[in-house]
Amino acid sequence: MPAMSSDALLQRPGTPSRDPAWQRRMGWMLAALVLLWPLLTATEFKPWVLFDARNRGPTWRFVSGFLPPAVGVDFLSMVVRETWRTVAMATAGIALALLIAVPLTLASTRVLSISALAGRMDAWPFAVRQVLRALMILLRSIPELVWALIFVRVVGLGPSAGVLAIALTYGGMLGKVYSEILESGGDGAAQNLLRNGSGRLQAFFYGLLPGNALELTSYTVYRWECAIRSSVVLGFVGAGGLGQELDSSMKMFAGGEVATMLAVFVLLVAAADAFSNALRRMLD
Repeated sequence: MPAMSSDALLQRPGTPSRDPAWQRRMGWMLAALVLLWPLLTATEFKPWVLFDARNRGPTWRFVSGFLPPAVGVDFLSMVVRETWRTVAMATAGIALALLIAVPLTLASTRVLSISALAGRMDAWPFAVRQVLRALMILLRSIPELVWALIFVRVVGLGPSAGVLAIALTYGGMLGKVYSEILESGGDGAAQNLLRNGSGRLQAFFYGLLPGNALELTSYTVYRWECAIRSSVVLGFVGAGGLGQELDSSMKMFAGGEVATMLAVFVLLVAAADAFSNALRRMLD
């Protein structure tokens, strides 16, 4: 039987000439635009202002001030030092966040509750679980920038405020997602261990962790990447690191220094992304 050409297949009777659901999709797109328009109006979103004739001159002068980038030896030495401080701030913050998140996860995860084995959790463990979940909501509801402003007043300017800010906000985030990952995974092995007299830690390490280690590690590394970006932003409120130097250069209108630090920051984020990908491949 001779093979049919692609044109013959396209012209085959019964084959629809267009997407049969295009009207429904267009309807949803129009509905989304109708709902989005009031939001854009409320936020005064006017991107065409960027191309206004009155703004092109100041914009060009501002952008041209970034060239050439600063490459002085003393300046680059300072950038390297502050970049390392930024990475250290993010890493220390995530380490402290893990110290907060792991106990909260173990205490609030339902599949690790012995009283829930019979079906309904007892009143006291249920109340404790709700309090811990509320604590995680509180921690992650307050942005790390607000925590940094608080800790700058308490411990003074420097990376310590940034470390504490990242630890609290990310502790709540990690605890919440860790708990969801463990509860959505298979819980049969953990419950069997609990029924046979194992404790909460044994059920976690031998029942839940083996099947969820990759997902937990992946999310932790992702949050470490986010912490690196956050640590730069926290520097604008005095939490040290590359962000504080970037803020100082911007206030002094030193565009070349700003360009160099932005380039270093892009390379830093790219390096963190490459490291996280390599770590995921190792654990896969």
